[in-house]
Order: sequence, then structure tokens, then C-alpha cells
Amino acid sequence: SPGYIVLMTNYSGSTGFGEEFADAINRDMLRGPATEINEAADEAIRRFPFIDGRRQAAGGASYGGYLANWMLGHTTRYRTIFNHAGLTNNESMWGTTDGGYYWERRFGSPPWEGGAQWQDQNPFRYARNFRTPMFISHGELDFRVPISQGLEIYKLLQRLRVPVRLLVFPNENHWILKGENNKYLFEELFAWLKKYLDPETPPAGGQ
Repeated sequence: SPGYIVLMTNYSGSTGFGEEFADAINRDMLRGPATEINEAADEAIRRFPFIDGRRQAAGGASYGGYLANWMLGHTTRYRTIFNHAGLTNNESMWGTTDGGYYWERRFGSPPWEGGAQWQDQNPFRYARNFRTPMFISHGELDFRVPISQGLEIYKLLQRLRVPVRLLVFPNENHWILKGENNKYLFEELFAWLKKYLDPETPPAGGQ
């Protein structure tokens, strides 16, 4: 509604393209899908001249927030990134989520055994690369991705002096479902996007 072009891609792990394609995300939750999304953005910019490739934002919620946090450490192509209920640190997530054993199955071991995916597919481990301003939102009653994950990414960005905004909803769970809360969330998100996607705003981290 604010006039942005929205690109949503069928990256590896999506349904509708066969079991093997859907299952690929179990072996690579972040690196492959993020690369494919960036490639899709490049292709969209190439195909459609009405897209201004100099003003891009990325974001998502839940798994999409996890992927947004990963993007933060692996590209500076976006002027800003937004993250709702995104996982920040695989190890601390295991200790607080209501689905810890799911992550052991996903990564092939418990965290104390130090399996490679616990580290490689962990946004926290790439904080040294964080440059892009981020908008974060989270429900305080979230047991799937606990509020501590939102606080961790907020603290990392503050420590690195990267512009960040954190919006916490004390009476919401994993999704912001109450009407007034949802309205307020999108008003604040759109104001943040306008600030960073305005034509006069220079990119934060280059291209």
C-alpha cells in the first residue's frame, strides 16, 4: 500500500516443486535460500525497469526473521532490513524455545556436541559484518522464538552502533494478532522503511 514493489520467491525449501526441493532446506536453512533471494532480486531488477535497484529492503517474520538476521551478516545491498520474531543465536535459542529437540534433529546433534551447522548457520556468529539498519519487532509472550532472541539482535546492533529500532508487544505471542497492535506495528514499520528508502537517503553499507 505505500507503493513498494514486493518480491516473494520460491527459494529452495518451498512447497509445490516436489519433495526433494522442499526437503533441501533441512540441509541448508539459510545460506542457499539467502543466495537465491538475492539472485532473484538481481533478476527482477534486470527484467523490470520500473524497479529502483538502489533502494532495496529485505525482511521477514519467524523463519523469515531468522533469514533476515542471516542477511544482516552476509550482504550490504539492502538499505534496511526488518525482522519480526527472528532467531538470532542457535545455541541460546535451543535453551529457551519450546521446540529445542526440533533443532537437534534439524542440525544433527545437540548444541554441546558442536555440530558444524550450529555454528555455520548461526546469524550471531557473523555479527562482525553487521552494517545495515534494522527494525525489530517481537511479542513478549512468544515461546516459539522467545523474546530473548529479539533482545540479542538488538543488543548486538547497539553494541556495534548500527541504527536499530526494537518494538516489543507485551501481550502478543509469536504473531501480532490484536487489531490495534497490528495496525501500530505496520505504521511504525512503514515509517522506518520510508526513512531508509527515501531517494535522498544514502545507502548504509554500500552495494
